[in-house]
Amino acid sequence: MSVTAPRGFRAAGVAAGLKPSGNRDVAVVINDGPSRAAAGVFTRNRVKAAPVLWSEQVLKGGRVRAVVLNAGNANACTGAPGFQDTHATAERAAAALDDSAAEIAVCSTGLIGERLPMPELLAGVDAVIAEAARDGGLAAADAIRTTDTVAKIAFKRGEGYTIGGMAKGAGMLAPSLATMLSVITTDADLTVEQCDRLLRRATSVTFDRIDSDGCLSTNDTVLLLANAASGVVPDEAEFARLLTEVCGDLARQLIADAEGASKSIAIEVVGAASEDDAVTVARAIARNNLFKCAIYGEDPNWGRVLAAVGTTDAAFEPDQLNVAINGVWICRGGAVGDDRAKVDLKPRDVTVTVDLSAGSSAATVWTTDLTVEYVHENSAYTT
Repeated sequence: MSVTAPRGFRAAGVAAGLKPSGNRDVAVVINDGPSRAAAGVFTRNRVKAAPVLWSEQVLKGGRVRAVVLNAGNANACTGAPGFQDTHATAERAAAALDDSAAEIAVCSTGLIGERLPMPELLAGVDAVIAEAARDGGLAAADAIRTTDTVAKIAFKRGEGYTIGGMAKGAGMLAPSLATMLSVITTDADLTVEQCDRLLRRATSVTFDRIDSDGCLSTNDTVLLLANAASGVVPDEAEFARLLTEVCGDLARQLIADAEGASKSIAIEVVGAASEDDAVTVARAIARNNLFKCAIYGEDPNWGRVLAAVGTTDAAFEPDQLNVAINGVWICRGGAVGDDRAKVDLKPRDVTVTVDLSAGSSAATVWTTDLTVEYVHENSAYTT
């Protein structure tokens, strides 16, 4: 129930020797048509990995036959030789598919600043394309994992068509998109313009709303492939809703598997003067280390929340702020509310609701706590 849930897609994942563990590390998603409509959304980090630069060019054409992905090496900050390695990867896949490299997207994830071991990677490309099959979606999702502990997949069925997706990401989770790779497929009949517009809309309220540690990756990529194999031109409103649900499902799986996290935190901001204000406030709380440490310590410290809100330029009056943690309104009117002892922070899932009392707009950002395990994971991770 992954990228091969829609008709007309094949996938696979193989071990090519890029990961020291010997686990799967090269994946492919192949679009067998009849359409090749596609769109992509990429990191807004100014330091972009070679595969991002390549795939941005590919997506300008609006057509993708296949996506080749590797884990274990980000091919970022590798200069012109790194871009040549990406080009060679696309050429190798194109040759195996008897197609054009200009319609082969490439994604990489892993260590920054090291060249790819090209003999192993190219052999992996040959092997993964040879193995690609309708039941290969889970293997592909497994192959793109780095520090992820589980593969992330999702799917939804519409009226006569299906949307499927896979993603990876466990650290450097911040907008734009988090440090993630995601491929989303559908057998619906969409134009390139629809793919682009609907994907951007969906990612703006899902992947762009997860913010574990405020760190923006060099490799973020989300691709949408639509092959029209179902023959169904979908109702756009229905498709937009289902696509957003798939992206939202994958985004929450990323947060649930974030490096070292012991809590998954939904920060709901309501009563905002605008959606932008709501996002700004939620983001400020999500990136506040004192707040994140308090949640790790299971301390419902609403003062940390108000202090974070106060750093923003959102419209609000300090004496009209209300804060609830897991449904208990422990701050009312900018002061003490219900007894904080009523807040149960033992469950992994935590919801913080902030009412700005300034309007009718709302937004949610998902984050995690700051743990000893997170520090250990990232102090021992060579980049």
